[in-house]
Amino acid sequence: IFLYLWIETSNEYFNFDWVVFLGTGHWIFCSILLLSLAGILTAYSSLLLLLGYLLLWEGIELYLHWCHKILVLVVILLCVFFMFVICKFWKERWLVAGMSLQIFAPYVHLCSVTLMVVLSWPLAFYMARLEREVRIRRHMMTHSEKKRLKRCNIFTRLRGLQVAVGLPFFLILLCLYLMPLGIYSPCIQKEEDLGPKPVFFGHRGAPMLGPENTMMSFEKAVEQGAYGLETDIHLSVDHVPFLLHDHDLRRTTNIMEVLPDAAFKHPAFFDWTFLSTLNAGRWFVDPQTKPFFNMKPLSEEDKKRARNQSIPKLADFLRLAKKENKFVIFDLYGPPPKHPLRHTFVRRVIDVILDSKIEQRRVFWLPSHDKAYVKYMAPGFQRIETSLSIEYLTKENISRINVDYKNLVYSKLGDYKAANIKINLYIVNEPWLFSLAWCSNISSVTTDNIPLLSQINHPYYFMTPRFYMFMWIFMDIVSAVVIFAIFYIHWRREITKAKLFRSATILSASNSTSQSEH
Repeated sequence: IFLYLWIETSNEYFNFDWVVFLGTGHWIFCSILLLSLAGILTAYSSLLLLLGYLLLWEGIELYLHWCHKILVLVVILLCVFFMFVICKFWKERWLVAGMSLQIFAPYVHLCSVTLMVVLSWPLAFYMARLEREVRIRRHMMTHSEKKRLKRCNIFTRLRGLQVAVGLPFFLILLCLYLMPLGIYSPCIQKEEDLGPKPVFFGHRGAPMLGPENTMMSFEKAVEQGAYGLETDIHLSVDHVPFLLHDHDLRRTTNIMEVLPDAAFKHPAFFDWTFLSTLNAGRWFVDPQTKPFFNMKPLSEEDKKRARNQSIPKLADFLRLAKKENKFVIFDLYGPPPKHPLRHTFVRRVIDVILDSKIEQRRVFWLPSHDKAYVKYMAPGFQRIETSLSIEYLTKENISRINVDYKNLVYSKLGDYKAANIKINLYIVNEPWLFSLAWCSNISSVTTDNIPLLSQINHPYYFMTPRFYMFMWIFMDIVSAVVIFAIFYIHWRREITKAKLFRSATILSASNSTSQSEH
């Protein structure tokens, strides 16, 4: 489970796309197999511990070797440690696992049943061997041993081992057969109920095709058919709104070369004359600072273009959006203390937007500062909130919310859709997550990965309820027949061996008796 969560969330921290690295088919198989194994082994181990405790309760010793005891203790301590790490430091990552189960659960079910069929072969072999051992020992037991049997019943222990091994297997198998009754997956629905494909907001443009928050990045997003453009806004000390995400200039500019002593200084304390001279694209083509692992190689023309990018003004960004008829959404960062626009930065940004003459309906206003002024000066802005009460959204005439994709696990998103409130999710980069959003009737997503997601014409892992029911029943019947056949074959083979051994011992005993008589 720890490994599965790390793989699922690694792209969020390291921009590492396992789908591209392993290939879509291999990644699906690895994810489903890993989760199926984790679930089966966890359930099997828990039931074995319970049955072991019950056997000890009945006074039947398990006779574990000292190395087995140490191994069991180490495994338990490791599991406790990893679960502590996940619960303490990866609390939100559980939501990612929950979302992946929403879409992978049907496949986890089918894969788990297949794994149980595979596991049934060694299990049937072991249980049949125990049965043969019981029959042979009973046949070879002398009269004195039968008396001693009352004090130490070896047959009870052998039967107990059969129960301890076989009962958990069949309980887990029964749960797997009934699992679809409790599975909910948005991607199991009728074809006619599937909503339209979500539209894209380019997160800081198209950051896999050009340096983020530069005009090249936004132009690339337009070329890829983005519905809207998303960016981040700071204000310079001389009142110029400009586009930058970080709270310093080190990552995306050459400030360390130009003015290293001021590299940690907040960008809002620089004037626009200086900011406009910084290079904002050379870092993007440096192989040592590759922003995304799965970026496609840039052409020489694009590399040359990226190296010449600079920090754009908000006015330049709005001019492009107006020309291409794109919607815009942005995070507006308030200036730090002692900045001249500390308390009036919203009004300065509103002035720049209104001066650009862009249609007000194309501006999705996300900032929460100075709402009354914004509503008065720009009534045409489409106000967006994070997830709040539906009563508040309806009262304020807000028809769209902007939420983290992890909120997909909450059922209240259905209430927003029922109230005709559209949902924009951020940041959606993986195909499986985009497919889940599509199946959940999400209207739009903010993404870094427009080139890949724009090529998806139908949600991955989609299936109709009738098809899944057929697969469920078919898999259950086939697996039950195969497992029964496996147990029957092993049982019949070992019973035959026990009978042959018994016949051989009887024949040997009769021969020895006849020889002694002669």
